[in-house]
Amino acid sequence: MTTLEPKAIFKNDFAKAMLVTLLVTGVSQAQDAASTISAGDTAWVLISSALVLLMTPGLALFYAGMVRSKNVVSTLFKNFGAVGVVGVLWIVLGYSLAFAPGNSFIGGLQHVMLAGVGQTANADYSATIPHIAFVIFQCMFAIITPALITGAIVERIRFKSWILIMALWSLLVYAPVAHWVWGVGGWVRNMGALDFAGGMVVHMTAGYSALIMAKLLGPRRDSSEAHAPHDIGMVMLGTALLFFGWFGFNAGSALAANGLAAQAFATTFFAGSGAMVTWMFAEWFYKGKPSALGACVGAVAGLVAITPAAGFVTAGSALVIGLLTGIICFSSVCVIKAKFKLDDSLDVFGCHGVGGTLGAIFTAIFADKSVNAAGADGLLISHDFSLLNTHLLSGAAIVAYSILVSAGIVVLVRRFGTIRVDVNSEDMGLDLSQHGEAVL
Repeated sequence: MTTLEPKAIFKNDFAKAMLVTLLVTGVSQAQDAASTISAGDTAWVLISSALVLLMTPGLALFYAGMVRSKNVVSTLFKNFGAVGVVGVLWIVLGYSLAFAPGNSFIGGLQHVMLAGVGQTANADYSATIPHIAFVIFQCMFAIITPALITGAIVERIRFKSWILIMALWSLLVYAPVAHWVWGVGGWVRNMGALDFAGGMVVHMTAGYSALIMAKLLGPRRDSSEAHAPHDIGMVMLGTALLFFGWFGFNAGSALAANGLAAQAFATTFFAGSGAMVTWMFAEWFYKGKPSALGACVGAVAGLVAITPAAGFVTAGSALVIGLLTGIICFSSVCVIKAKFKLDDSLDVFGCHGVGGTLGAIFTAIFADKSVNAAGADGLLISHDFSLLNTHLLSGAAIVAYSILVSAGIVVLVRRFGTIRVDVNSEDMGLDLSQHGEAVL
């Protein structure tokens, strides 16, 4: 029988021990890498992405129900067109400009055509979900934002002009502002401003851009005449889809299936319902009758206002925000619009411009770190104006940038041809004159 020397046995066992240690360490590291991706968080973000996408056809129905029957297809198509145009641009360049490492103003080109984006987590934005899930979630925000603008310019703009304006706006306005507010290194983010789900990025950019575009485009030829909405039922259906999708918009912005998502879900509901009630009663007092249309617009205004605050405020504060927003936005639509004789056809500025501004201000007032430790205490808790001053400064910059660049885009597109349809086409309706289709 052959025996091994004690020294040889030691060497053999030591080698085995080292091999086992390396194997265990490798398996452990692989498990740790895999464990950073949460199945629950990923599922919630993907569901939320689908909910936000649903908001674009919901918005299309919301707007199309308000216009005259001869412009229904045109209004629907302007919104649906964003899904294709902005969706493509987001993959090619938009995401990189918004979220790739860059400077304080704009992202870099590292993620052009989604280069470097895969199934692993991105510690900067998506610690527990695949990077590609974060990309597709943000894509849905990029899609609906320019679609919001269409409500201010319906019934008179040429479709091909709008497609070009929308493409340029997505890259020159939306992507830079998204980087300012949400991107690592963005100057608004570095100042400490809070925008949970896009009050500044989505609603203020769209609302103020809509204001200047409506002004530059001019009123509809017969804007002084009263136009009854085409289909109130369509408006209500669109509102229901928007309300439903907004839970993904706001609660999904937690980027995790956790208590913060539940908080944002609740605050979204209470603000929307609160604004619906106060708008309804304000209209009842002002006009003598409450309308279903007004209640729908009021609900949307409340949802807009809570968007930046959804993950930073208590449910009680959300209700107060909704109640106040309903009254203020109603006043802006009924008083300011008439005073300045602005043909903002479907009150985009009154809901999204004013509502988004209110949301940014209310966030700075009502924010509570007990709700979200990553946030800050607002004026009511801290008695410190620093957060409010930050929001006023960043909001003013976003307003100025949105107006100036949007105006420049309109002027640029005008150099390539007429933006408005001619008188005969406007009288005929854009459904037939622009698309050769009509609602029967």
